[in-house]
Amino acid sequence: MHPELRARFNAAFTPEGYASLRRCANHTQKWPTDFRVSETPIFMTREFAEEVTRAGWDIVNQLRTPAFAEHARTAIPPGLEVPGETPHPLFMQVDFGICEDPEHPGRFTPRLIELQGFPSLYTFQPFLLRCMRDAFPAIPADWRPFFSGLNEDAYNDLLRRVILGGHAPENVILLEIDPEKQKTRIDFACTETLLGVRPVNITEVVRRGRELFYPRDGREVPVRRIYNRLIFDEFLRRPDLDGKLSYRLQDEVDVEWAGHPNWYFRISKHSLPFLKTAHASPAFFADEFPPDEVLEDYVLKPLYSFAGLGVDVEPTREKLRALNDPHAWILQKKVTYAEFVPTTDGPRSKAEIRLMFLWPPGGEPVLANNLVRMSQGKMMGVDFNKEKTWVGSSIALLPP
Repeated sequence: MHPELRARFNAAFTPEGYASLRRCANHTQKWPTDFRVSETPIFMTREFAEEVTRAGWDIVNQLRTPAFAEHARTAIPPGLEVPGETPHPLFMQVDFGICEDPEHPGRFTPRLIELQGFPSLYTFQPFLLRCMRDAFPAIPADWRPFFSGLNEDAYNDLLRRVILGGHAPENVILLEIDPEKQKTRIDFACTETLLGVRPVNITEVVRRGRELFYPRDGREVPVRRIYNRLIFDEFLRRPDLDGKLSYRLQDEVDVEWAGHPNWYFRISKHSLPFLKTAHASPAFFADEFPPDEVLEDYVLKPLYSFAGLGVDVEPTREKLRALNDPHAWILQKKVTYAEFVPTTDGPRSKAEIRLMFLWPPGGEPVLANNLVRMSQGKMMGVDFNKEKTWVGSSIALLPP
């Protein structure tokens, strides 16, 4: 979006530089990057950075109202509520598609796509930028991804405060299902490198009464705090785990949460029908869809799927009638992503930007960092971008 810097970067781009980026991303942590990394960062103009910041805060401020708390009261499916809920989420992500402003051709504006009260790739993003800087000297040193006046040291300190909560790293675990098999395992590796917090399979956690333990270097170590990365819809699709668990999330235990699981449901696609801002598109629960709306203008999404699973971009009345639980689905008005990133080998790319908030215990929310996904396909997912270039995971940089 910053034309001069974009032109300078593209002119200096080489396949050898991209190969260097991939080597760094795949061979300098204990696990590789199991998703495609894009050839480029996004260079934001100051105008767009200010607008997307306002748009993110408009959403977050609505999530803090009593009216939203009432809306979110019914968000958790029966039987999945976890005890010990924190007063507020520690992590919030707000995803915006980057679209052309219909009233101002050539100008770009953010449109809300999704949101979640669940951690994102908080430690991978700075690692990715370091790899990009090493591979592409054309990235100016004073362009950074951090918001709120943060630099990398201040960002890491904030992240340490939120995740560790004052505990020794060995008493904090990153909880997952088979973490070594997850596509986000590179972030788990970066978290261990930065914070000393190890990824632990939930099957390895031992419960004795109200206490939890996990194996570490031949010892059994108490768990005081859980950095939760376990996603419920995956958990529910794994009945093979039933006989392998000493600890279940619904157990009453003496543990703190860095990212309490209930917020995964409370701040989610379930929130979209509630949110009314200049950058949010209309959204309805499927059983509340107004008859005068044009169904073809909407996309159908299951409330609690992850990574685009179950999304239907061509809903029909027949499909709606076939839903077992239509209140567990939403219809969100489609947005058209702008094809705005010039590439060196053909079609322009489009992108969405995730604003990554941190909300430390006892403090206020902080807009900290961002994540970008780039695409040339019908959707952002890998299946829609096979054999394409200048697509995948990236980061947006703000001007100094």
